[in-house]
Amino acid sequence: MDSLPRYAYLSPEAEQIEAELTRQGVYNLLPAEVNWQKRQQFLDKRGYKLRRRYQPGWKPSWDQTNLNPTYCEDSIMLTTYNVIDAVRTRGGDRVSIKRTPKGTKEIDIAQFLTSIHATDNHCVPVLEVLQDPFEPQRALVVMPYLRPFKDPDFDAVGEIVDFVSQMLEGLHFLHRNCIAHRDIAPPNVMMDGRSLYPQGHHPVRRKFSEDAVYEVAPLSRLEHPVRYFYVDFGISIRFAEGFPPQATGVIGRYKEAPEMSYDVPYDAYKVDVWALGNLFLKEFLEVYHGLDFLQPLVDAMQRADPAARVSTQGAMTMFNSIQARLNNPLLRWRLRSRTESASERVVYDTVAVAREGLYHLKRLVT
Repeated sequence: MDSLPRYAYLSPEAEQIEAELTRQGVYNLLPAEVNWQKRQQFLDKRGYKLRRRYQPGWKPSWDQTNLNPTYCEDSIMLTTYNVIDAVRTRGGDRVSIKRTPKGTKEIDIAQFLTSIHATDNHCVPVLEVLQDPFEPQRALVVMPYLRPFKDPDFDAVGEIVDFVSQMLEGLHFLHRNCIAHRDIAPPNVMMDGRSLYPQGHHPVRRKFSEDAVYEVAPLSRLEHPVRYFYVDFGISIRFAEGFPPQATGVIGRYKEAPEMSYDVPYDAYKVDVWALGNLFLKEFLEVYHGLDFLQPLVDAMQRADPAARVSTQGAMTMFNSIQARLNNPLLRWRLRSRTESASERVVYDTVAVAREGLYHLKRLVT
């Protein structure tokens, strides 16, 4: 306890307040957490260890102490009701476990995609599917633990270029294997960020260490590349090979594709292309300066006429041509937010110039 930083302890007055809050049940398990605690022993027997908070008979670690609950790992609640993090006892890898209805296309499609071993497969793999011990109609799907693709924030132009490249080849892989995702949007694109946090991080409070005491700073994506994944195939469709990818319905988070209709069939692949282009537009071009080189690609992906809209293969060809014209200094240059003030720009540009100088110095030394 003595090794903890001072901010991890409470003053006598704050200790009394937190003791009362704890007594009132402010830190009690949420209903969704109770459901996972019920499944703790089942998961433990199958090699998946839940966090201390979900162990049988859990008592708050800060109770009867002057520890600040904020910096006690077992005070951290789940933020999703149907997904929980766990650690695989064999190997120690962190995983996510999702409760989902059995016999759905989501599980079938995810397992089908997992079975295809290809370098351009950017679909989250299914590690195991378990029968829910309490609900026969539900399954527990085990997948690698991933984090949101923009957490931490992108820092350099080249990091976005790498993201665009991976997402295009991943969508081409899906369509090549007759799958339309149908819900491409920020919540359904994630990344394996382990290379950015070699010392690990907390699975829920991601900016903190695994014990939730210390803030952790990520490494650079340029120097420590990450892999991005498409997730959540709940409304995806697998088409028969050789048949047109026709679908109906105005579904998904991005519903603005002009051809989407409840009753007139449309090309689901072309809607995927539109949605990915929309993600590039909303998350990058409208957020940062200096990404104008992506505008022609986004325009081609979002043409109003689906017949004139580029395919995934066409988008990849177009992007490869764009990428070939980008030089290394541009790729390493920092991203500049459109909300950045003039004074902030001066400071950040100075840091970026220093970073570029350090990069060249390292190359000379090595």
